[in-house]
Formats: sequence, structure tokens, C-alpha cells
Amino acid sequence: MNKIIRGARYVTAVITLSILSFLSFAQDKGIDIDVDVNKKSEWYQQTWVWIVGGAVFVLLLVAILRGGGKKSD
Repeated sequence: MNKIIRGARYVTAVITLSILSFLSFAQDKGIDIDVDVNKKSEWYQQTWVWIVGGAVFVLLLVAILRGGGKKSD
């Protein structure tokens, strides 16, 4: 009885892995992708936007950390 259960598990595993293998090969459609590198870049791809955004973030962080505590006399 134990050999039958092991055999059934083996057959189930082989069938499952075969189906998954067939499904993964079925996803390959062979589509030709054309990449246009001369396309106009978006605003978030500009270097100056990231520099300005980082500077604003640092200034806000400093303002929050320094202005959070009360000064004692």
C-alpha cells in the first residue's frame, strides 16, 4: 500500500511539472519589440528633477527635525 501511494505521488508530480513546463513554453509568442531610444523623455527621467526633489526633501527633513523640539530658557 505504501508503494502505491509513493507511486501515485511520483506520477502526480511528473504530470504537474510537465503541465507547468508546457504552460511556460506556451507563453513565448516570439513578439518583436521595437525600442525607440530617441523618444522624448518624461519629466521624471530628467536629472535636474531628481536633484531638485532631493534638495527639497533634505530641506523639509531638516526643518522637521530642528523645529520639533521646544527651546528651554
